[in-house]
Amino acid sequence: MKILLAVDSSPASSFAIQEVARRPWPAGTTVHVLSVVERWDAPALVEGLNRSASELLRRAFARLQSSGICVATELLSGDPKEVILERAAGLNADLVVVGSRSATGLTRFLVGSVALAVARFAPCSVEIVRSGVRDEENPDAIRILLATDGSTCSEVAAHSIAERPWPAGSEIHILSVVEPSLPSSRTPYPPYFDPEAMEALRDEAASKAEKAVKTAQNIVAEAGLPTTGTIAVPCATPKELIVEETHRWGADLVVVGSHGRRGISRFLLGSVSEAVASHAKCSVEIIRHCN
Repeated sequence: MKILLAVDSSPASSFAIQEVARRPWPAGTTVHVLSVVERWDAPALVEGLNRSASELLRRAFARLQSSGICVATELLSGDPKEVILERAAGLNADLVVVGSRSATGLTRFLVGSVALAVARFAPCSVEIVRSGVRDEENPDAIRILLATDGSTCSEVAAHSIAERPWPAGSEIHILSVVEPSLPSSRTPYPPYFDPEAMEALRDEAASKAEKAVKTAQNIVAEAGLPTTGTIAVPCATPKELIVEETHRWGADLVVVGSHGRRGISRFLLGSVSEAVASHAKCSVEIIRHCN
């Protein structure tokens, strides 16, 4: 894999460095660590920012190299969003890793808007890293929630998990949400909807959700990874249910496809993956390897 790790001086970036360093990666993986200094019309200020960024890159290099990772570093200037996206394309990266928050003041870098812009426009998969509480008995193990709608993109996300090594004790929990949601007193079907037709659509959607979970389980199981599956019958939107499930199950990482089907059966559209990336309390990986 080619990983672009974008960092600044914030605690979130420090955690992102630690997270990349502690995970196993496929043989031959290279991590390219990038720090961007914004341009200022103040030479003394820019000089100080460059020194700080250089020291950050030195520490990141040492930490990653000590984990046996092949690493390179780069210090550039410009608008962080534009530079990250340009380097991701130029490096032909497979994954961009960014922190979810940043320090304030002149050294800010990976603020939410930057991380989400990268997630939205990067030409490859993106992981937004958040710190979380790991199992005390096995702190390296990762609880991974895979959200699937059975689309090609969701299957690619499942393959992405299956093709990578994970720490011993890691678990994969697979979630699919049935759409459209059940009617309720607050959100009944509109009067012009035929109830029988809607129930028929729901039955079909439930079958598709079950198939989506089984397909993802088979893909992941072929890699010898343990899985569990859940089909959610929603009283809320898919994006809300995914976030709720991450909290209920205690996920460390959510993996979603970048988009899905259109129409009534749509699920992992950009708005859903973006909403999950914005609101989940754990790390979120958006897989983007399909048209």
